[in-house]
Amino acid sequence: MAVRSGDSRRGAESSVVSEVFPAPPEPDAELDLARAGDDAAFTRLVEPLRRELHAHCYRMLGSTHDADDALQEALLRAWRGLGRFEGRGSLRSWLYSVATRTCLDAVRHRGRRALPMDLGPSGDGAGSGGGQGADVAWLGPYPDAGLAAAPAGPGARYEQREAVELAFVAALQHLPGNQRAALLLFEVLGFAVAEIAGIMGTSTTSVNSALARARRVVARKVPAVSQQQALRKIDDVRLREVVTGFATALERGDADALVALLTEDVTWSMPPMTGWYAGREAAMDFAVRVPLTSCGAWRHLPLSANGQPAVGCYLWDGAAGAHLAWSVNVLTLRDGLISAITSFVGAEHFRPFGLPGSLA
Repeated sequence: MAVRSGDSRRGAESSVVSEVFPAPPEPDAELDLARAGDDAAFTRLVEPLRRELHAHCYRMLGSTHDADDALQEALLRAWRGLGRFEGRGSLRSWLYSVATRTCLDAVRHRGRRALPMDLGPSGDGAGSGGGQGADVAWLGPYPDAGLAAAPAGPGARYEQREAVELAFVAALQHLPGNQRAALLLFEVLGFAVAEIAGIMGTSTTSVNSALARARRVVARKVPAVSQQQALRKIDDVRLREVVTGFATALERGDADALVALLTEDVTWSMPPMTGWYAGREAAMDFAVRVPLTSCGAWRHLPLSANGQPAVGCYLWDGAAGAHLAWSVNVLTLRDGLISAITSFVGAEHFRPFGLPGSLA
Protein backbone atom coordinates (compact mmCIF):
# COMPACT_ATOMS: atom_id res chain seq x y z
CA MET A 1 0.00 0.00 0.00
CA ALA A 2 1.40 3.38 -1.03
CA VAL A 3 2.11 5.91 1.72
CA ARG A 4 1.42 9.56 0.93
CA SER A 5 4.07 12.11 1.88
CA GLY A 6 1.79 13.64 4.52
CA ASP A 7 1.24 10.26 6.16
CA SER A 8 4.98 9.63 6.11
CA ARG A 9 5.66 12.97 7.72
CA ARG A 10 3.03 12.35 10.42
CA GLY A 11 4.49 8.90 11.04
CA ALA A 12 7.95 10.39 11.50
CA GLU A 13 6.58 13.05 13.84
CA SER A 14 4.75 10.39 15.86
CA SER A 15 7.98 8.41 16.14
CA VAL A 16 9.85 11.46 17.42
CA VAL A 17 7.10 12.28 19.92
CA SER A 18 7.05 8.71 21.24
CA GLU A 19 10.81 8.86 21.79
CA VAL A 20 10.70 12.22 23.58
CA PHE A 21 7.49 11.49 25.51
CA PRO A 22 7.33 7.72 25.96
CA ALA A 23 3.95 6.26 26.91
CA PRO A 24 3.62 5.63 30.64
CA PRO A 25 4.10 2.02 31.68
CA GLU A 26 1.02 -0.15 32.15
CA PRO A 27 -0.04 -0.60 35.82
CA ASP A 28 1.23 -4.19 35.92
CA ALA A 29 4.56 -3.06 34.51
CA GLU A 30 4.78 -0.30 37.14
CA LEU A 31 4.07 -2.87 39.84
CA ASP A 32 6.80 -5.15 38.53
CA LEU A 33 9.23 -2.23 38.52
CA ALA A 34 8.26 -1.30 42.07
CA ARG A 35 8.68 -4.88 43.28
CA ALA A 36 12.13 -4.85 41.72
CA GLY A 37 13.06 -1.89 43.91
CA ASP A 38 12.16 1.08 41.70
CA ASP A 39 10.96 3.66 44.23
CA ALA A 40 9.95 6.08 41.45
CA ALA A 41 7.57 3.44 40.07
CA PHE A 42 6.14 2.92 43.55
CA THR A 43 5.60 6.67 43.90
CA ARG A 44 3.77 6.75 40.57
CA LEU A 45 1.53 3.90 41.71
CA VAL A 46 0.52 5.42 45.03
CA GLU A 47 0.38 9.10 44.07
CA PRO A 48 -3.19 8.98 42.65
CA LEU A 49 -4.36 7.42 45.94
CA ARG A 50 -2.38 9.62 48.34
CA ARG A 51 -5.14 12.20 48.87
CA GLU A 52 -7.86 9.72 49.73
CA LEU A 53 -5.51 7.65 51.91
CA HIS A 54 -4.59 10.81 53.84
CA ALA A 55 -8.28 11.61 54.40
CA HIS A 56 -8.80 8.05 55.69
CA CYS A 57 -5.96 8.51 58.18
CA TYR A 58 -7.48 11.81 59.32
CA ARG A 59 -10.87 10.21 59.89
CA MET A 60 -9.23 7.48 61.94
CA LEU A 61 -7.01 9.80 63.98
CA GLY A 62 -8.75 13.21 64.08
CA SER A 63 -5.57 15.19 63.39
CA THR A 64 -4.00 16.39 60.16
CA HIS A 65 -0.53 16.11 61.71
CA ASP A 66 -1.19 12.56 62.92
CA ALA A 67 -2.55 11.72 59.46
CA ASP A 68 0.69 12.99 57.91
CA ASP A 69 2.73 10.73 60.17
CA ALA A 70 0.44 7.72 59.72
CA LEU A 71 0.39 7.99 55.93
CA GLN A 72 4.17 8.30 55.79
CA GLU A 73 4.54 5.23 58.01
CA ALA A 74 1.92 3.29 56.02
CA LEU A 75 3.61 3.99 52.69
CA LEU A 76 6.96 2.99 54.16
CA ARG A 77 5.42 -0.29 55.35
CA ALA A 78 3.82 -0.80 51.94
CA TRP A 79 7.13 -0.17 50.15
CA ARG A 80 8.96 -2.62 52.38
CA GLY A 81 6.20 -5.23 52.12
CA LEU A 82 5.36 -4.87 48.44
CA GLY A 83 6.75 -8.31 47.74
CA ARG A 84 3.93 -9.77 49.87
CA PHE A 85 1.26 -8.15 47.70
CA GLU A 86 0.11 -11.07 45.58
CA GLY A 87 -2.29 -9.13 43.36
CA ARG A 88 -5.40 -11.15 44.26
CA GLY A 89 -7.15 -7.85 45.07
CA SER A 90 -6.52 -4.30 43.91
CA LEU A 91 -3.49 -2.30 44.98
CA ARG A 92 -5.91 0.30 46.37
CA SER A 93 -7.49 -2.28 48.71
CA TRP A 94 -4.09 -3.48 49.85
CA LEU A 95 -2.88 0.06 50.57
CA TYR A 96 -6.03 0.74 52.58
CA SER A 97 -5.35 -2.39 54.62
CA VAL A 98 -1.81 -1.18 55.37
CA ALA A 99 -3.02 2.35 56.22
CA THR A 100 -5.83 1.05 58.44
CA ARG A 101 -3.51 -1.21 60.43
CA THR A 102 -1.04 1.65 60.83
CA CYS A 103 -3.82 3.89 62.17
CA LEU A 104 -5.06 1.18 64.52
CA ASP A 105 -1.55 0.97 65.98
CA ALA A 106 -1.61 4.75 66.47
CA VAL A 107 -5.07 4.66 68.10
CA ARG A 108 -3.86 2.10 70.63
CA HIS A 109 -0.96 4.34 71.61
CA ARG A 110 -2.55 7.80 71.43
CA GLY A 111 -6.20 7.34 72.33
CA ARG A 112 -8.98 9.52 70.99
CA ARG A 113 -9.12 13.23 70.22
CA ALA A 114 -11.70 15.54 71.75
CA LEU A 115 -13.56 18.80 71.36
CA PRO A 116 -14.39 20.99 74.40
CA MET A 117 -17.98 19.66 74.35
CA ASP A 118 -16.61 16.21 75.23
CA LEU A 119 -15.07 17.45 78.48
CA GLY A 120 -17.91 19.10 80.36
CA PRO A 121 -20.93 21.42 80.29
CA SER A 122 -20.93 24.79 78.59
CA GLY A 123 -20.10 28.05 80.33
CA ASP A 124 -22.61 30.86 80.68
CA GLY A 125 -20.33 33.77 79.73
CA ALA A 126 -16.82 34.99 79.07
CA GLY A 127 -15.71 34.55 82.67
CA SER A 128 -16.60 30.85 82.68
CA GLY A 129 -14.57 29.76 79.69
CA GLY A 130 -12.17 27.41 81.47
CA GLY A 131 -8.44 27.21 80.93
CA GLN A 132 -6.18 25.64 78.38
CA GLY A 133 -6.33 21.84 78.29
CA ALA A 134 -2.63 21.16 77.91
CA ASP A 135 -3.04 17.44 78.58
CA VAL A 136 -5.93 16.96 76.14
CA ALA A 137 -5.43 15.53 72.65
CA TRP A 138 -7.59 17.87 70.58
CA LEU A 139 -9.42 17.22 67.35
CA GLY A 140 -7.98 19.39 64.58
CA PRO A 141 -9.30 20.97 61.36
CA TYR A 142 -8.78 19.33 57.98
CA PRO A 143 -7.91 20.95 54.62
CA ASP A 144 -10.48 19.40 52.28
CA ALA A 145 -9.13 20.77 48.97
CA GLY A 146 -9.03 18.00 46.41
CA LEU A 147 -11.58 15.76 48.13
CA ALA A 148 -14.38 14.66 45.83
CA ALA A 149 -17.97 15.40 46.76
CA ALA A 150 -19.19 12.03 45.46
CA PRO A 151 -19.01 8.75 47.43
CA ALA A 152 -15.81 6.74 47.08
CA GLY A 153 -17.67 3.79 45.59
CA PRO A 154 -21.13 2.40 44.82
CA GLY A 155 -21.40 0.75 48.23
CA ALA A 156 -20.48 3.85 50.24
CA ARG A 157 -23.15 5.64 52.25
CA TYR A 158 -21.27 8.89 52.91
CA GLU A 159 -19.87 11.40 50.45
CA GLN A 160 -16.12 12.00 50.73
CA ARG A 161 -16.51 15.59 51.97
CA GLU A 162 -19.40 14.59 54.22
CA ALA A 163 -17.11 12.08 55.90
CA VAL A 164 -14.63 14.76 57.03
CA GLU A 165 -17.26 17.08 58.55
CA LEU A 166 -16.47 18.05 62.13
CA ALA A 167 -19.52 16.38 63.65
CA PHE A 168 -18.81 13.10 61.89
CA VAL A 169 -15.09 12.97 62.71
CA ALA A 170 -15.81 14.00 66.32
CA ALA A 171 -18.36 11.17 66.60
CA LEU A 172 -15.80 8.68 65.27
CA GLN A 173 -13.48 9.57 68.13
CA HIS A 174 -15.98 8.03 70.56
CA LEU A 175 -15.56 4.62 68.93
CA PRO A 176 -12.93 2.00 69.72
CA GLY A 177 -10.40 1.60 66.94
CA ASN A 178 -11.90 -1.58 65.46
CA GLN A 179 -15.39 -0.06 65.26
CA ARG A 180 -14.02 3.16 63.79
CA ALA A 181 -12.15 1.24 61.10
CA ALA A 182 -15.09 -1.04 60.27
CA LEU A 183 -17.49 1.89 59.87
CA LEU A 184 -15.12 3.88 57.67
CA LEU A 185 -14.18 0.94 55.46
CA PHE A 186 -17.80 -0.12 54.95
CA GLU A 187 -19.86 3.09 54.88
CA VAL A 188 -17.30 5.65 53.67
CA LEU A 189 -15.11 3.56 51.36
CA GLY A 190 -17.57 0.90 50.26
CA PHE A 191 -15.56 -2.23 51.06
CA ALA A 192 -17.46 -5.48 51.51
CA VAL A 193 -17.68 -7.08 54.96
CA ALA A 194 -15.49 -10.00 53.82
CA GLU A 195 -12.83 -7.58 52.56
CA ILE A 196 -12.91 -5.68 55.87
CA ALA A 197 -12.49 -8.93 57.79
CA GLY A 198 -9.37 -9.63 55.73
CA ILE A 199 -8.01 -6.12 56.26
CA MET A 200 -8.54 -6.26 60.02
CA GLY A 201 -7.57 -9.90 60.45
CA THR A 202 -10.88 -10.92 62.01
CA SER A 203 -14.15 -12.68 61.16
CA THR A 204 -17.15 -11.36 59.24
CA THR A 205 -19.22 -11.87 62.40
CA SER A 206 -16.88 -9.55 64.33
CA VAL A 207 -17.04 -6.95 61.56
CA ASN A 208 -20.85 -7.01 61.50
CA SER A 209 -20.95 -6.65 65.28
CA ALA A 210 -18.50 -3.73 65.19
CA LEU A 211 -20.57 -2.06 62.46
CA ALA A 212 -23.81 -2.36 64.42
CA ARG A 213 -22.29 -0.82 67.55
CA ALA A 214 -20.56 1.95 65.63
CA ARG A 215 -23.74 2.92 63.79
CA ARG A 216 -25.64 3.31 67.07
CA VAL A 217 -23.04 5.69 68.51
CA VAL A 218 -22.70 7.76 65.33
CA ALA A 219 -26.48 8.04 64.94
CA ARG A 220 -26.72 9.58 68.43
CA LYS A 221 -23.94 12.10 67.87
CA VAL A 222 -24.22 13.22 64.24
CA PRO A 223 -26.99 15.65 63.17
CA ALA A 224 -29.72 14.19 60.96
CA VAL A 225 -28.83 16.74 58.26
CA SER A 226 -25.18 16.79 57.24
CA GLN A 227 -23.33 19.99 56.37
CA GLN A 228 -23.22 18.99 52.71
CA GLN A 229 -27.02 18.69 52.71
CA ALA A 230 -27.40 21.97 54.61
CA LEU A 231 -25.02 23.83 52.29
CA ARG A 232 -26.88 22.62 49.20
CA LYS A 233 -29.97 24.41 50.53
CA ILE A 234 -28.10 27.73 50.73
CA ASP A 235 -27.32 29.64 47.55
CA ASP A 236 -23.79 30.86 46.90
CA VAL A 237 -24.72 34.50 47.50
CA ARG A 238 -26.05 33.79 50.99
CA LEU A 239 -23.05 31.62 51.82
CA ARG A 240 -20.67 34.43 50.89
CA GLU A 241 -22.77 36.88 52.91
CA VAL A 242 -22.49 34.72 56.02
CA VAL A 243 -18.74 34.11 55.74
CA THR A 244 -17.92 37.71 54.83
CA GLY A 245 -20.36 39.03 57.42
CA PHE A 246 -18.74 36.95 60.18
CA ALA A 247 -15.25 38.18 59.29
CA THR A 248 -16.35 41.80 58.87
CA ALA A 249 -18.23 41.82 62.18
CA LEU A 250 -15.09 40.72 64.02
CA GLU A 251 -12.87 43.22 62.19
CA ARG A 252 -15.25 46.10 62.95
CA GLY A 253 -16.25 44.96 66.44
CA ASP A 254 -19.88 44.98 65.30
CA ALA A 255 -21.93 42.98 67.81
CA ASP A 256 -25.26 43.64 66.07
CA ALA A 257 -23.95 42.34 62.74
CA LEU A 258 -22.54 39.23 64.42
CA VAL A 259 -25.64 38.37 66.40
CA ALA A 260 -27.75 38.62 63.24
CA LEU A 261 -25.76 35.72 61.77
CA LEU A 262 -26.21 33.30 64.69
CA THR A 263 -28.93 30.75 65.42
CA GLU A 264 -30.58 30.90 68.84
CA ASP A 265 -28.85 27.67 69.90
CA VAL A 266 -25.40 28.49 68.47
CA THR A 267 -22.31 27.01 70.13
CA TRP A 268 -18.81 28.51 70.21
CA SER A 269 -15.75 26.50 71.21
CA MET A 270 -12.03 27.28 71.04
CA PRO A 271 -9.73 24.28 71.41
CA PRO A 272 -7.26 24.13 73.13
CA MET A 273 -9.40 26.12 75.60
CA THR A 274 -11.58 23.72 77.55
CA GLY A 275 -14.54 26.09 77.88
CA TRP A 276 -17.32 26.48 75.35
CA TYR A 277 -20.57 28.44 75.07
CA ALA A 278 -24.06 27.30 74.17
CA GLY A 279 -26.83 29.65 73.11
CA ARG A 280 -26.74 33.07 71.46
CA GLU A 281 -26.67 34.99 74.75
CA ALA A 282 -23.65 33.14 76.17
CA ALA A 283 -21.82 33.18 72.84
CA MET A 284 -22.35 36.93 72.42
CA ASP A 285 -21.32 37.62 76.02
CA PHE A 286 -18.03 35.93 75.17
CA ALA A 287 -17.78 37.75 71.82
CA VAL A 288 -18.29 41.27 73.16
CA ARG A 289 -15.76 40.67 75.96
CA VAL A 290 -13.03 38.98 73.92
CA PRO A 291 -12.81 39.04 70.10
CA LEU A 292 -14.98 42.10 69.50
CA THR A 293 -12.89 44.19 71.90
CA SER A 294 -9.99 43.86 69.42
CA CYS A 295 -11.78 46.03 66.86
CA GLY A 296 -9.48 46.79 63.94
CA ALA A 297 -6.89 44.22 65.05
CA TRP A 298 -8.29 41.29 63.04
CA ARG A 299 -7.75 40.32 59.42
CA HIS A 300 -9.30 37.30 57.75
CA LEU A 301 -8.90 34.90 54.83
CA PRO A 302 -11.85 32.73 53.69
CA LEU A 303 -11.20 29.01 53.19
CA SER A 304 -12.81 25.60 53.37
CA ALA A 305 -12.16 23.11 56.16
CA ASN A 306 -13.82 19.77 56.92
CA GLY A 307 -16.17 20.27 54.01
CA GLN A 308 -17.47 23.45 55.67
CA PRO A 309 -16.98 27.19 55.22
CA ALA A 310 -14.17 28.52 57.37
CA VAL A 311 -12.14 31.65 58.07
CA GLY A 312 -8.45 31.98 58.86
CA CYS A 313 -8.14 34.67 61.54
CA TYR A 314 -5.04 36.85 61.95
CA LEU A 315 -4.50 39.09 64.99
CA TRP A 316 -2.33 42.22 65.00
CA ASP A 317 0.97 41.89 66.85
CA GLY A 318 2.67 45.23 67.47
CA ALA A 319 6.07 43.70 68.18
CA ALA A 320 6.03 41.78 64.90
CA GLY A 321 4.48 44.66 62.99
CA ALA A 322 2.08 42.26 61.26
CA HIS A 323 -1.11 40.30 61.69
CA LEU A 324 -0.09 36.83 62.92
CA ALA A 325 -1.94 33.56 62.38
CA TRP A 326 -4.32 33.06 65.30
CA SER A 327 -7.11 30.58 64.61
CA VAL A 328 -8.91 28.58 61.94
CA ASN A 329 -12.64 29.14 62.55
CA VAL A 330 -14.81 26.38 61.09
CA LEU A 331 -18.45 27.41 60.66
CA THR A 332 -21.41 25.04 60.84
CA LEU A 333 -24.50 26.39 59.08
CA ARG A 334 -28.20 25.68 59.38
CA ASP A 335 -30.95 27.45 57.44
CA GLY A 336 -28.55 30.14 56.28
CA LEU A 337 -27.27 31.01 59.77
CA ILE A 338 -24.26 29.94 61.84
CA SER A 339 -25.20 27.20 64.31
CA ALA A 340 -21.66 26.46 65.54
CA ILE A 341 -18.26 28.17 65.53
CA THR A 342 -15.23 26.00 66.23
CA SER A 343 -12.14 28.18 66.58
CA PHE A 344 -9.00 26.05 66.37
CA VAL A 345 -6.49 28.34 68.05
CA GLY A 346 -2.85 27.97 67.04
CA ALA A 347 -0.59 28.97 64.16
CA GLU A 348 0.22 25.29 63.55
CA HIS A 349 -3.21 24.82 61.95
CA PHE A 350 -2.43 27.23 59.09
CA ARG A 351 0.37 25.36 57.30
CA PRO A 352 -1.74 22.38 56.09
CA PHE A 353 -4.10 24.86 54.43
CA GLY A 354 -1.25 26.57 52.59
CA LEU A 355 -1.97 29.79 54.50
CA PRO A 356 0.79 32.27 55.39
CA GLY A 357 1.86 32.63 59.00
CA SER A 358 1.36 36.38 58.88
CA LEU A 359 -0.24 39.18 56.88
CA ALA A 360 1.78 42.34 56.41
